Amino acid sequence: MKILLTADPELPVPPKLYGGIERVIDVLVRELQARGHEIGLVAHRESTVVATRLFPWPGLHSQNRWDALRNTGALWRATRQFQPDVVHSFSRLAYLSPLFLQSSILRLRSPRMIMSYQRQPTERQVARAARLAGPALTFTGCSEHICREGRRGGGNWHAIPNCVELGKYTFQPDVKPAAPLVFLSRVERIKGAHTAIAVAKRTGRRLTIAGNHGESGEEGRYWQKEILPYLGKDGIEYVGPVDDVQKNQLLGQAAAMLVPIEWEEPFGIVFAEALACGTPVISCPRGALPEIVREGVDGFLVNNAEQACAAVEKLPAINRADCRQRAEAKFSSGAVTERYLELYSKLSPHSKFH
Repeated sequence: MKILLTADPELPVPPKLYGGIERVIDVLVRELQARGHEIGLVAHRESTVVATRLFPWPGLHSQNRWDALRNTGALWRATRQFQPDVVHSFSRLAYLSPLFLQSSILRLRSPRMIMSYQRQPTERQVARAARLAGPALTFTGCSEHICREGRRGGGNWHAIPNCVELGKYTFQPDVKPAAPLVFLSRVERIKGAHTAIAVAKRTGRRLTIAGNHGESGEEGRYWQKEILPYLGKDGIEYVGPVDDVQKNQLLGQAAAMLVPIEWEEPFGIVFAEALACGTPVISCPRGALPEIVREGVDGFLVNNAEQACAAVEKLPAINRADCRQRAEAKFSSGAVTERYLELYSKLSPHSKFH
């Protein structure tokens, strides 16, 4: 089976620092090749994952019109050279336009196409693509929440979550009674760091905050006024951005990951990473969170600080082994790769996928 994957042009695969979907694509390339498939990758020229063939994007900016035009041509050429059975795009829908025309208007043989969304789709763009490409195009979303949004524009949608490499996360079956809470995300209002601080203070628990923060604009003001004044007091500390090793250590020794979001989260890989360590999640029932966290089993979904405080008190009732099992069954790299392979086989039933 020949599969051509595409990533956004801004970051290499895998990313050198942060980059959620680039990590998922890196895993998919390796998992699919381990199963005997030929994998082409259209990505940033500094990508280091070893694919069957790397096709570098000529333009490095998704929002630049000239780069978009150049990249559209680059994907067209890569498809002609690699001759894949499936083109699976994690980049821009517009880059697939020539393949839509080849399939629907020119009536030429075209590979099946999958467009995967990690954020809310634009209804108008989805509708136009679904109309042009017809059955040659299938959509996936990183959660059922994203798929519900996408179906408003039409097309065939499948929810397939993002994945976690379980080998990078050590299951910790027990933590100390005084283990801290951990906030691990970008430190901005929609992620709820201010609420995490309030909950920690009310419950008398230590709180470790990890992640990037803004220096200017609204994010900078949020950091200066609502976060910075509380650091270094009452057991609340900020450790800055963390790499995979530090993340594993931080989550593994936490009583819970407390990220009380204030937006419709598309998925949030960090929630699955916490579960992989056996660490329960306390968040809010918005976006994809109800698809990740089973209430009272893997953590708690709360609507305000008062409910979050009550959830902290109920943490001893959570079996951390259930959290790890959830990550293994639903969000492991192997489980998610199999979901994509099942979809590929439905789209090209005459190809050998397994």
